[in-house]
Amino acid sequence: MAKARYSRIPARKSPSSTLILTLLLMFTFVILILLGLGILSIPSTSSDSSRQANDLSSIAHHSRIDGSGDDEGKAEQWAEVISWKPRAFVYHNFLTKAECEYLINLAKPHMQKSTVVDSSTGKSKDSKVRTSSGTFLPRGRDKIIRDIEKRIADFSFIPVEHGEGLQILHYEVGQRYEPHFDYFMDEYNTKNGGQRIATVLMYLSDVEEGGETVFPSAEGNISAVPWWNELSECGKGGLSVKPKMGDALLFWSMNPDGSPDPSSLHGGCPVIRGNKWSSTKWMRVNEYKV
Repeated sequence: MAKARYSRIPARKSPSSTLILTLLLMFTFVILILLGLGILSIPSTSSDSSRQANDLSSIAHHSRIDGSGDDEGKAEQWAEVISWKPRAFVYHNFLTKAECEYLINLAKPHMQKSTVVDSSTGKSKDSKVRTSSGTFLPRGRDKIIRDIEKRIADFSFIPVEHGEGLQILHYEVGQRYEPHFDYFMDEYNTKNGGQRIATVLMYLSDVEEGGETVFPSAEGNISAVPWWNELSECGKGGLSVKPKMGDALLFWSMNPDGSPDPSSLHGGCPVIRGNKWSSTKWMRVNEYKV
């Protein structure tokens, strides 16, 4: 009986498996190079993992390096998260000095005593909680304002059409705005464009002392912010932002699920020294009808 023959030629590897192995080796090699160059990094699981979302001591606050700016008068720009409850962000040097001065000069001849919205009628009314003066600028009034509004839309990720017109405000010594909500608590005011979901507050001037925007219901260790020692007594009553010419504060009045955020309660501290000029832009959930 004939014995069975067995081939001594080794079985060939599948071309596909060889290709996969080669690609894996190349990928590993590339990752090692990127790690070595510092382009990639492995997330740390030590101290950073223990930080809480509302730990304000983790704010990486910068200071202005040079107030002179470049040839076009633009200073260094950067953005930072200052709170997650409420969601609030500061964009430093959002406006140029020339833009701030333009808005102030445009508004000066039309300033009147500031009012508040009547929740029952939707009309403006006088109130002791707001002692500033102000005026509104129509949306898209001129090229400079259109450029600013486009920048606000890029910052907030909310289309220009969802924004109300700019409101220019002036606070003299002793004037303030008591803590309030920007979202509406009635159905009447939501008919023209929907609920207010976010606010962009732009500071048009520096203030020697006072005039902070304060969030008294913000969560976190508020005294841990880098600018704590620069605040007035009112400013130390919550999470506060000091007015700096050109800076913009974006905060959300609504939670991501569309419900009102009570931690967005905010107000303007009294001006102690100097004058405060600012501009407010409210953003709606639906397109705002001009």
